[in-house]
Amino acid sequence: MSADFHSWVAAHQARFEEVLRGLLPRADVAPQRLHEAMRYAVLDGGKRVRPLLAFAAGELAGADTARVDIAAAAVELIHAYSLVHDDMPCMDDDVLRRGKPTCHVQYDEATALLVGDSLQTLAFQLLAEHHLNDDAARQLEMLKLLAAASGSRGMAGGQAIDLASVGKALTLPELEFMHIHKTGALIRAAILLGAHCGANLTDTQMSRLDHFGKLIGLAFQVVDDVLDCEADTATLGKTAGKDADNDKPTYVSLLGIHGARDMAQRLHREALETLAEFGAAAQRLRELADFIVLRKF
Repeated sequence: MSADFHSWVAAHQARFEEVLRGLLPRADVAPQRLHEAMRYAVLDGGKRVRPLLAFAAGELAGADTARVDIAAAAVELIHAYSLVHDDMPCMDDDVLRRGKPTCHVQYDEATALLVGDSLQTLAFQLLAEHHLNDDAARQLEMLKLLAAASGSRGMAGGQAIDLASVGKALTLPELEFMHIHKTGALIRAAILLGAHCGANLTDTQMSRLDHFGKLIGLAFQVVDDVLDCEADTATLGKTAGKDADNDKPTYVSLLGIHGARDMAQRLHREALETLAEFGAAAQRLRELADFIVLRKF
């Protein structure tokens, strides 16, 4: 990965942080405690991988950055809400997220529940109230896309399968099915929403971007499973070894460390092949694929 790519990432991360600060309700606006907790859950943490994917896809489609800001924010708010809820005692019961106490620990469970609810609805408010595509039907499709990626056929459904799979030995197709929904759906949505903010791509091109997102979303989860075994809590910013402690099926438990690493590399190669037709326009997406798969290997 080039110095130019690292500069691009750093610039987008810093600017996007300010975008999020401006879009979230101010902490001094009633109800203050809820708004403070929303800001706590979203700001000052995370690599912003999903927004970066949205920006890269937006560049490919020649999108106005201000439009992609809103689409990227909507995805990140959904992601942040899912983390708040996932960390609660009724789900994964974790105390650390992004290197700081989880939302329900810092505040309380009722507040954390409302934080997740509020971040989710704010995401759709942003998509509805900003002009993101000159074609109203295309913008409506963006709302539908994020809703599907977030709900029972997407992220929430994947989490339900995850909770139901504790202590069970899943096959590789079953594990992939779970993570295509739990992790992959929102990654795919980020890429497609970023692309929708630009010039209308052909259905074939959008399908290729979607397939790239599917592959890199799976690779993201495989790498996460490896890091959960190999990295420490300080490096991860969340409790290391939690999946093994909770007897959750992972790519490492199914394939072993070396098998999981090989799978991540294969998914990485296939993802890059999917972008071949886009040429130089997809360079940032390629670099992000490298970043996702090679981040700690």
